[in-house]
Amino acid sequence: QIFTRSTDYDRTLMSAEANLAGLYPPEGQQMFNPNISWQPIPVHTVPESEERLLKFPLTPCPRYEQLQNETRHSAEYINKTKENWQFLQMVANETGIRDVSLESVWSVYDTLFCEQAHKMDLPVWATPDVMTQLKQLKDFGFEFLFGIHNRVEKARLQGGVLLDHIRKNLTKAANVSAHQNLKLLAYSAHDTTLVALQMALDVYNKIQAPYASCHLFELYQEDDGNFSVEMFFRNESGKEPFPLTIPGCQHKCPLQRFLELTDPVVPQDWEQECQVASSMHDTELFVGLAVCGSILLLLIILLLTVLFRIQSQPPGYRHVSNEGEEQA
Repeated sequence: QIFTRSTDYDRTLMSAEANLAGLYPPEGQQMFNPNISWQPIPVHTVPESEERLLKFPLTPCPRYEQLQNETRHSAEYINKTKENWQFLQMVANETGIRDVSLESVWSVYDTLFCEQAHKMDLPVWATPDVMTQLKQLKDFGFEFLFGIHNRVEKARLQGGVLLDHIRKNLTKAANVSAHQNLKLLAYSAHDTTLVALQMALDVYNKIQAPYASCHLFELYQEDDGNFSVEMFFRNESGKEPFPLTIPGCQHKCPLQRFLELTDPVVPQDWEQECQVASSMHDTELFVGLAVCGSILLLLIILLLTVLFRIQSQPPGYRHVSNEGEEQA
């Protein structure tokens, strides 16, 4: 009745196991030891090198990299860099990290945040104001990965891949004739996984998801037999999950409408869409020019060879009849 998949990282595997231990405490015959309130539940994973569903950004994808380069030249990105240039230089000087940028500053904040969470003393320069600014830039860095410029196409190359998988599972669960026995599919992954998915759904709040966050999809069958989808985001343990509404629909969104609204961000052929059209044309042009150049070179060599042979031959001789001698 449950299927759980995790990325192949210790922390995500442990999170999956801890959640399952809380969700499914053993009862009756499941108690193999009266002193241990736990039962084994499988957690599936694939090697990191083969992960194409839960670890983002998905690579290699040349078109995505091209979009990121375009984002770096966007007015919003350039202005944000200019506004924080001195601050980024200060962070680079204090940490000894070269080339601290809007894309890499998250790692500085993440390290300091972890140290703070474990009651460690922060460096003197990491004041509350500095931590606040680092957090703001870190949040911007997450948005940079999947938005700011051409969000829909980025979603097709990133979060839309996971969304496509979720859509197929929802559709399968709604197909009564498919005899779907699963009641819960759970994925244990990363904050970037949530950002990629929520950017594809256009429900991202532009704040990095905290530890133990969870995006929920719930499928309901209505009295008329039709199905609807509800979404929630649990990002605070002490409160109920917040309802999420996909733009263009109500919170209880009919399944068919949900599928229609998410169609634009679901790739039809991810590998093909990841290709850069201009580079493909450039390759074809280069090959064509190379072939033409080779043929022309062969013709020139052949022509020079013929001319050389003609010029290198000695003068020929031929018999000229002497009519006078023949008459004599």
